[in-house]
Amino acid sequence: MTSSITAPAPVKSDTAALRRLYFLRFAFAAVWAVLVLASAHTLSPLSATLLVIYPLFDVACAVLDIRSAKANRGPVRGLYANVALSTLTTAGLAAAATSGIPAVLRVWGAWAITAGVVQLIVGALRRRRGMAGQWPMILSGAISTFAGASFVAQAGKANASLSSLAGYAFLGGVFFLVSALRLGQSDRTDRSAV
Repeated sequence: MTSSITAPAPVKSDTAALRRLYFLRFAFAAVWAVLVLASAHTLSPLSATLLVIYPLFDVACAVLDIRSAKANRGPVRGLYANVALSTLTTAGLAAAATSGIPAVLRVWGAWAITAGVVQLIVGALRRRRGMAGQWPMILSGAISTFAGASFVAQAGKANASLSSLAGYAFLGGVFFLVSALRLGQSDRTDRSAV
């Protein structure tokens, strides 16, 4: 194990791609949450499809994020972990949807816990490199971890529903929106300093 005494070089790249991705993630989460909320008490073909689409969308966003991070020499290991977790979750949710809402909540809970930890680490690494707009991502990762544990607990209760997943997705989307706005504010500050 090697250690470095010098601070990492701050990110000096254009954050426009990451900002657009965060706006897209907010819009998707908002629409998805409304659709899931409308069918939260039953596991219909529509809600099952929505459940599988969410982690697939997460995979696509992580792939875009990896491309941007590689171009800017940023950390990508956590993003690859996110792709693997979301891919496994897609398969897990497809199987769980045939077993009922409690099974879905358990799979979603496990995903929220693990993905939250990954998001927290990626946000912290980006923040350490000097990238603005990461505190909301760090906080979102921590909240995701706790929310995941609550989904697992809800799965054991009577009348379990998917409504908490809608709230979780929407709140996650709000964190992406806040990060996008913070990245934009940082870009304007950087340009005016030049």
